[in-house]
Amino acid sequence: MSETQRIDLHPAYILHTKPYRDTSLLIDVFSHEYGRLGMVARGVRGSRAQKKQALQPFRRMLLSWQSKSDLGSLTQWETDGLPILLTGNSLMSGFYLNELILRLTHRHDPHPVIFEHYQSALQCLSESQEPEVCLRRFELALLNELGYGLILDHEANSGAMIEKDQLYCYYLEQGPVIDTGAGTSQCSGVRLHGETLLELASSEFASERSLKQAKQLMRTLLSRYLGDKPLKSREAFRQSLSAPGAGFNKQ
Repeated sequence: MSETQRIDLHPAYILHTKPYRDTSLLIDVFSHEYGRLGMVARGVRGSRAQKKQALQPFRRMLLSWQSKSDLGSLTQWETDGLPILLTGNSLMSGFYLNELILRLTHRHDPHPVIFEHYQSALQCLSESQEPEVCLRRFELALLNELGYGLILDHEANSGAMIEKDQLYCYYLEQGPVIDTGAGTSQCSGVRLHGETLLELASSEFASERSLKQAKQLMRTLLSRYLGDKPLKSREAFRQSLSAPGAGFNKQ
């Protein structure tokens, strides 16, 4: 990037911040048209830095910045609409979404469709009593947009349409195949019912069994692309579960 790029009031979300020097922050931003970006927000820390309060996750922002290298400089920001309020399990789930974007997307790689799904997921988390449904929808959309789409409507070997009551074994390199060894150890993939595949495809879950199986499948798939480094948000869930009176569900 040889010339200075200047962007004015562009829609974006703050994914993560950390202190930088005495009064500044390093921030990870997810923008609508420019993808994930790293920026320095100067002079926002300290007793007189009131605007720091606006640089928080889960709040749609309009950001202005300039950059000549991989790390840009934030020059102006303002909130765009009402903040989305997340608490408890929904808040922890929001941090999980942010970490997925940080880990699975590259800087300066535009993903406007993922941006829209992220907004929808945050809204879903703020309104729904079933955060797990919101998470499964976003995970599926994220994998699809990154080119890791799942086969959910037909059997990988024969091409036959998925049957609701049939048991399948989902192999990461292949897709779902009919499980001929139900109740045995012959399935080295993820064993699930056709109902789960169909409900995952429609993003509508009618049963706890389907939601549980979909969670297992998505976790197995994501683990492949995330690598060996554990997700910090999952560790936070585990700590929440061990705390007195905790009632969170892990992603």
